[in-house]
Amino acid sequence: MKQLFYILSFTFLFANQSVGQSRAAGTDPGDRLVKTYPNPAQAYITFDMQANYKTGLTLKVFNGLLGKKMYETQNMSAKVTINLSNYSRGIYIYQLVDVAGKIVESGKFQVSN
Repeated sequence: MKQLFYILSFTFLFANQSVGQSRAAGTDPGDRLVKTYPNPAQAYITFDMQANYKTGLTLKVFNGLLGKKMYETQNMSAKVTINLSNYSRGIYIYQLVDVAGKIVESGKFQVSN
């Protein structure tokens, strides 16, 4: 029971962080660094960096319920496509992290296979 509490707390914190960063003061959804599509996804998800992105970013994807890291790539290119064949149905959280370890942007996507 205690372990379930920690898992739910971790998930809640990630979800709140995602919403908080995406709706920060002066932030418009059009100003986001990455566009994700299709959402909801079935076979793959594409992360398409916008023109104003910095090089050297790391992309991390976490399972939204368990908080388990599912994917990571360093020095992200302008377009990254992830095969979702090993992903179960649910919500996933992504983070773009700069070289200093600061989360630059985060968001979520849904897998519906």
